[in-house]
Amino acid sequence: MIRAALTAMALLAGAPLTAHEIAPEPAKDEAHPEARLYDASIDATAAVDAAFDRAEERGVDVLLVLGANWCHDSRAFAGWTETPRIGGLIAAKYEMVFINVGMPQTGDGHNLHIAKRFGFDSLEGTPTVLIVSARGDVRNRDTAKSWRNAASRSEDDIYQELDSHPRPVPAVTD
Repeated sequence: MIRAALTAMALLAGAPLTAHEIAPEPAKDEAHPEARLYDASIDATAAVDAAFDRAEERGVDVLLVLGANWCHDSRAFAGWTETPRIGGLIAAKYEMVFINVGMPQTGDGHNLHIAKRFGFDSLEGTPTVLIVSARGDVRNRDTAKSWRNAASRSEDDIYQELDSHPRPVPAVTD
């Protein structure tokens, strides 16, 4: 909007425009399509409960990504989940759900009840990535908050971290 106003003022003044001023500003989703995964409009509790139901049916863990669409590390993690290698690993081992937590480090957090549900009373940054068994046991309590540098991690580092947790052994039913 500011760019449009400046462009109109420059046109009225007869000033030449640069290519940067003429090019339209990309829409938010267009500039960062991965940000759409942190949808603030979803019912977080229902989304998490549904992921646990699916995980139990499939015999896999749940990957809870507590992040935000404004955060470059959250967007980077979301982007990695859409690559064939990491996305394939996640599809095989996890039921994944993205939860928008806003800006918890500034006191403007959302859906923080999800973090508390799994024993995290606070989130110092985003994303926080929880690997949780279908029974609700957090498998990566010691590394869950370490994802605040997801944008600077390599594909191999991310893959290894997500693959380091063994796939659950399905319960034997009689």
